[in-house]
Amino acid sequence: MAWDPASLFNRPTLDSKNALTPEHASSRISAYIYGNILVLAALIPVTQSQETLGIAIVVGTALSTFLAHTFAESVGQTLRLNRSLTSTERRRELRDGLPILTSAAVPSLILATALLDWLEPATAQLTAEIVIIARISSTSYVVSRLRQEKVTLGTHLAAFTLAVIAAAIVVVKVFLTH
Repeated sequence: MAWDPASLFNRPTLDSKNALTPEHASSRISAYIYGNILVLAALIPVTQSQETLGIAIVVGTALSTFLAHTFAESVGQTLRLNRSLTSTERRRELRDGLPILTSAAVPSLILATALLDWLEPATAQLTAEIVIIARISSTSYVVSRLRQEKVTLGTHLAAFTLAVIAAAIVVVKVFLTH
């Protein structure tokens, strides 16, 4: 298959032949938001002199959350189906949880720029935090696309609202747990 930017950026929607089911699309979006919020919460208390520790905390948060989420979803799915999962269903649960892992990729790379002295540690951390908030707010555009709706002022307001809510959740989490 030839490299095609249009097909790269325009993944299957809910009505195409290779589509995600609404259940799996919602599971992936939930994992995406959950992973991003927890990675953002992990980033905030990292001090400016802890780039290496910050990367370890971000990756560790994403990995442990992925494992816990996948395990919990698999157990829940066995209850919904009233039987053990097949290997295909287990792989699907792993796939649906992957957005949690992807949440750590870009922030870890950004934090690594501070290790390489390409960015000041404070700049790298702030940039990583902004990227995560942008990822969370972008969820409204993904949902619109999956619903095959045009982007409207409401979509933009939803993006802004998601960013504010995510930031508030992170503040609560950091305040209660750190």
